[in-house]
Amino acid sequence: MRNDRLRGVFGKLGFANVKTVISSGNVIFESPSRSAAKLEETIEKALPEHLGFTSTTILRSQGQIKQLVDQNPFNGMEHSQKSSLNVTFLKKKRGKDIKFPHKIDNRDYSILGMYDGAICSVIDLTGAKTPDLMVWLEKQFGKEITTRTWKTVERILKAME
Repeated sequence: MRNDRLRGVFGKLGFANVKTVISSGNVIFESPSRSAAKLEETIEKALPEHLGFTSTTILRSQGQIKQLVDQNPFNGMEHSQKSSLNVTFLKKKRGKDIKFPHKIDNRDYSILGMYDGAICSVIDLTGAKTPDLMVWLEKQFGKEITTRTWKTVERILKAME
């Protein structure tokens, strides 16, 4: 889907200063509403009507993204061809009995921690692939999640500022 079509839907919904960040469904907008749940519901209803597909919508405020970036959960780690630094956002915050950092079943990915409904993880790409981690995350937290690389999260914050 083209970003201009996605921005158009958000404009039709009455949101202001609509921008997209890379082509992966990241939309930045302003709204007088402060209810994330109502905004998510409005957007989720509009997507099939205007674009012909359904998608889980997960919102985070500029303050939430800034707080996550400021915490710097990947301190000293590098996103590269050998390792992927990821943030998985949960639609609904859940308490899970996971000790951090958490190496998963001798796999090549680790969960560093959970920060306000965002799970930070690292994948050793020399032995695992991103879908391996996604399967584990869905089993633990359900399908209402979305994952972005740390670089994308930083780009989103920069676009919000």
